[in-house]
Amino acid sequence: MRRITEYLRKIRICGDRSSYCKTDTEATFMRLKEDHMCNGQLKPAYNVNVATVSEYIVGTYVSADRTDTKTTIPFMEKLRSAYPVQRVVYDSGYESEEAYRYFEEHPQIDLYVKPANYEQKKHKKYKTDISRRENMAYDPEADAYTCSQGKLLHKTGVRNIRTSTGYVSEKTVYECADCAGCPCKEKCIRSKSKVSLEERSKRLEVSRYFAAQRQAMEQKISAEEGKTLRMNRSIQAEGVFAYTKTDLQFRRFMLCGTEKVGAEWSLLAMAYNILRMHHKVQSERLGTHLFAMKKT
Repeated sequence: MRRITEYLRKIRICGDRSSYCKTDTEATFMRLKEDHMCNGQLKPAYNVNVATVSEYIVGTYVSADRTDTKTTIPFMEKLRSAYPVQRVVYDSGYESEEAYRYFEEHPQIDLYVKPANYEQKKHKKYKTDISRRENMAYDPEADAYTCSQGKLLHKTGVRNIRTSTGYVSEKTVYECADCAGCPCKEKCIRSKSKVSLEERSKRLEVSRYFAAQRQAMEQKISAEEGKTLRMNRSIQAEGVFAYTKTDLQFRRFMLCGTEKVGAEWSLLAMAYNILRMHHKVQSERLGTHLFAMKKT
């Protein structure tokens, strides 16, 4: 009975996380970029997010979530409660169907986010991968995909998938009626299954809403304004972490707990803003908001 009580206590502390640290129960074990042993060692950490405007930090959000997709909406709600947010530029790590839905419900916010597969699509390996839906021809009238061998994948049903945050995603299922004897079967069917490869058929699960939003966003960020905003996001947002880690030598929080870590990061953000203003005064750049794209 004592062990059961202890197990229940640990499960309650862990919540919807996969792990927690005994010395700081609000921290989650994560794989960090700073890995001196190069062995993928897990360390207790927090996920720190910043929002920047004109090179200044205007908002911070600290959580125990290992992925940025779960922090997108809570961080936006925090920003919207303090500022009249009109435009947001996100990195690919924040892209999700749930985030697209959120910004669709708030049309006053102009969203720019790089799709997670944006850089991968430029590589030859991605373009020649016959197992990917993006490399298959789609017929909207027949609502079917055509694989590299000319066989059709017809719609067979719809699945509703609930994420860990409670969001329900509707995915359309497409399946090939006859994959027997296909010479490309091993390259085409990549998903793992206990069923032997000979007995399986090609199957796709497509979120039409997510695919349409991603396609529209690719066109949006490829325009001149989108390129300028993406470049400035890399300089300003990523520059915050580069400056604090390298120049300020701030690589580890001294306190424990989400609230205390958030307060510590807020103090650092204020120091960063004072230093940033000093640099802009010295370089006579006061009043500038965005870096201009270099003309080639």
